[in-house]
Amino acid sequence: MGSIARCRFEGEEFYALVAGGDCQRLVGDPWSRREVTRQVVPLEKVKLLPPCQPQKIVGVGLNYKDHAHELNKPVPTEPVIFLKALSSLIGPSDPVVIPPGATRIDYEGELAVVIGQPAKNVKPEEALKYVWGYTCVNDVTDRDLVPHDVYITRAKGQDTFCPLGPWVVEGLDPRDLEVKLSVNGQVKQHSRTSQLTFDVPYLISFVSRYMTLYPGDVIMTGTPAGIGPIRPGDVVVVEVEGIGALRNPVVAGS
Repeated sequence: MGSIARCRFEGEEFYALVAGGDCQRLVGDPWSRREVTRQVVPLEKVKLLPPCQPQKIVGVGLNYKDHAHELNKPVPTEPVIFLKALSSLIGPSDPVVIPPGATRIDYEGELAVVIGQPAKNVKPEEALKYVWGYTCVNDVTDRDLVPHDVYITRAKGQDTFCPLGPWVVEGLDPRDLEVKLSVNGQVKQHSRTSQLTFDVPYLISFVSRYMTLYPGDVIMTGTPAGIGPIRPGDVVVVEVEGIGALRNPVVAGS
């Protein structure tokens, strides 16, 4: 099991194996034919980027029963999926920007699945073979726009609305991981992936019926109850057991 980050150092971008406070540079596809080089850079000296470069970011709505209940929505009988714009993607420490005029922008902490090989019409029992690894994601949402968009594209897809990271962790068992989100050190969401209505293998299988998944693609697995607003000056931290912490400040847009 390894933690793979995407880094920028001295103007270069590369994938690296993260261990013991260091980043050891990789060459080749990080999900398959990679090689470890001798170049080692202290983690504190690199800029961490979004840990993958997806062709698509697939969200899953209402996938925790308690979250469906807090929104007064019925629990879905099949996954409710949507897409986030690639331009919404940001990395660890990058600011979430509150759009001018917005009155309620919400956090939504989640486990994210990162695909490692092309997947189409995958069976649930074989789905985990197509996973590269897992990371943390904050599905930032403009709550005011949700009732006005049938496809929630504006509400979910605005710039900076998809913090992802800090790295991809390989070899995790996704069945029962702790998921926690805090704002300014105060825990707001706390659950486990065992509470998902549709588990990771089922989600991969379901999404792959309708669209081919490619290496680097992301499936966000859904958020638990406890969603709430963020404001300029806040610091939001998403933590997933076995992965680490994704920290992002919140700033006002202009």
